[in-house]
Amino acid sequence: MTFDELLATYEPRLTAAFREAIDEIRSSIVLARVIERLERGDINGAVEAMQIESEAFSALEIALQEAFNAGGTNAVVELPKVTDPQGNRVIWRFGVRNPAAEAILRELSSTMVTHITDDQRQGIRQALEAGLTRGANPRSTALDVVGRVNRVSKQREGGVIGLTRHQIAFIERARVNLASGDPELMKQYFELKTRDKRFDRTIVAAMREGKPITGDALSKVIGRLRDKNLLLRAEMLARTETMMALGSARDEAMRQQIESGKVQAQDVTPTWQTAGDNRVRHTHRSLNGQTVAFGETFVSPSGARLRYPGDPQAPISETSGCRCRLQYKIDYIGAVTRRYRAEMA
Repeated sequence: MTFDELLATYEPRLTAAFREAIDEIRSSIVLARVIERLERGDINGAVEAMQIESEAFSALEIALQEAFNAGGTNAVVELPKVTDPQGNRVIWRFGVRNPAAEAILRELSSTMVTHITDDQRQGIRQALEAGLTRGANPRSTALDVVGRVNRVSKQREGGVIGLTRHQIAFIERARVNLASGDPELMKQYFELKTRDKRFDRTIVAAMREGKPITGDALSKVIGRLRDKNLLLRAEMLARTETMMALGSARDEAMRQQIESGKVQAQDVTPTWQTAGDNRVRHTHRSLNGQTVAFGETFVSPSGARLRYPGDPQAPISETSGCRCRLQYKIDYIGAVTRRYRAEMA
């Protein structure tokens, strides 16, 4: 597979695995237990009752592992067919069970799931607090968080589970603005790219009359906003985590070739390549075509240092949604010349 084919294969798999995990969490929630704890004012207890646990994301971890293995394999497949000084063909291989590779994958997987679960708990907590603060009853507050059952699909829809805490916060602001009846606040809804435009006429009419959006109408508008943001969340998480897995695996694959003595670090040159379209972030456009010595870092105009696109050690502002990649060039002629000179010396 080419790098683009890897992205096209594993991004959807991670997206689906994340959405399946969220659906499983929502369907497993015992609503009565959450409501009972909210009635007692026990918000932390209500969050715990939803059981946002790392085990729920095991399928997502498996998808990440598969992407990592494919990324390492892809890196060695791209390497040129060469022979050593004795005329033997050099066999490039990626060892996913290599201790270093296993450690990298373990860290990627653990960091991903920990970030998801911690952010979920924090976001759900703030959503519950916001609901009770605005005077909603415990049942309504709980349903706003876990979602309401669609009578046709029998699945919960429109809750905040799966959204980031930042998404939850801005959706809550949208709710407050629409319920305010203030046309100046309500029109901010139209700035949201993830809104469902089918509700636009209803909101425009309410603005014209100076009336708030309330009740079932408000629940539907906000529910659709949550659903579309959940789709966006799943896609962005999948893109970022897939890139991290592929980038980390490709870098590790090259290190394995160096450590095995099949090539020397000084003969490996990584070159940064962007996706080449207008969606490339501006900080990466200037990196396109730049090269560094293997093991060194690329320096973004932001000042951030990246070992490769999707570097998990880089700021999220440099990795989220990134579609760049590295091309590794091996100077085998230089390596042969250096050996020849060494033998002649």
